[in-house]
This record gives sequence, C-alpha cells and structure tokens, in this order.
Amino acid sequence: MYAVIRAYTGNSELADALVEHQEEVRQVIGGISGFKAYYVLRLAEGTSTISVFENQEGAEESSGAAAAWLRENLADLNVQAPYVTAGEVVLVF
Repeated sequence: MYAVIRAYTGNSELADALVEHQEEVRQVIGGISGFKAYYVLRLAEGTSTISVFENQEGAEESSGAAAAWLRENLADLNVQAPYVTAGEVVLVF
C-alpha cells in the first residue's frame, strides 16, 4: 500500500468544507484505481488529508485530482498549495 498526506496550513475551515462535500470528494478520490481509504483531519494549525491506495500511481493521481477539485469547487476558501508527502505503508493494524 501507498499513502499520501496533504497538509493545508492555516486553513482549518477546509476540514468542514470537505465534510460538507463528502459525497463529491468520495467520488473524486474513491474513484481512483486502487483506492483503500481517505481521512480528513481538523488540526489546530489547519487541515490534513490522508489518502491510501494499493499502489503509488493511485496515490500520486489523487494529489492532482484533489488539487483540481479544490480549485473548481472551493475557490472561495483561497486554499493554498499544501505540503505533500507520500510513501509506502509498512505497518497496518
């Protein structure tokens, strides 16, 4: 498995917006081949998302899909480009 973490600093209202649009987000991220899980975290310093896929290709595709969806649907939040990191999932329980 492979996971990608996107950290949106200073934008905690993004978490609420993603929850409000969860069905749309589910279609965008969940429709990518190899999808396993998606998490939204509301943090003191902003919002983070974690996407888990069977392979690296799906995880990488999710970052582009997320960015496009945010530009098209939540432009009013003025979401800045997130810090993105990704890697192989080596332990699950």
